[in-house]
Amino acid sequence: MEESTKYDTLKRIISIYLPEDVSVDAIGAQSHLINDLNINSAHLVDIVLDVEDEFDIMFENDDMERMQTVEDALKIIDIKRSKK
Repeated sequence: MEESTKYDTLKRIISIYLPEDVSVDAIGAQSHLINDLNINSAHLVDIVLDVEDEFDIMFENDDMERMQTVEDALKIIDIKRSKK
């Protein structure tokens, strides 16, 4: 999967869980999921589950803790997919 396609897929997943006061345009590689995008912890779990399904990977607890930004999520996806 191309980098831009992977980013677009992740952006689409995240956008589902954005609060009403945060625009999809606010999602960037450096966007902090909690601080910048106001994703709550329950929705963060939903995002992880959706990412696992979409990319056919499994997150470990420490992966979830390291996933602070959109870029972090992309890196974790790359690592997990390279191990398949």
